[in-house]
Amino acid sequence: MTTEAIPTEVELAILGVLWKRGPCTVRDVHEALGREDGKSAGYTTTLKQLQVMAAKGLVSRDERSRSHVYAASIGEARTKRQLVKDLLERVFGGASGELAVQALSLKPASKEELEDLRQLLDEGKGGKR
Repeated sequence: MTTEAIPTEVELAILGVLWKRGPCTVRDVHEALGREDGKSAGYTTTLKQLQVMAAKGLVSRDERSRSHVYAASIGEARTKRQLVKDLLERVFGGASGELAVQALSLKPASKEELEDLRQLLDEGKGGKR
């Protein structure tokens, strides 16, 4: 994924549906988005957004049936890493510790997350995952 292919907020919401549910029709995506945020853009807006995402390579479209089925073309973990890398460089000048401090000051980590962080720090990887 290049910097140009970093998903927008709306694209991330759609990708979230596809990552969670797997391949979906436009109607499936549209209905899931409406349930998640309580508000919904029009069906044609969802369709157009999926078409734009297909052109960008973020999703693929299976046209074998009457209702086209869309699937995420990019992985969730890779996308999250790319977004964090972009944020790290643009906002924090590459200072991963400062990013972590800011993130943890906004929302405390769970016990499991803290254990993962401790393990990462103990291994001395600090970002080599």
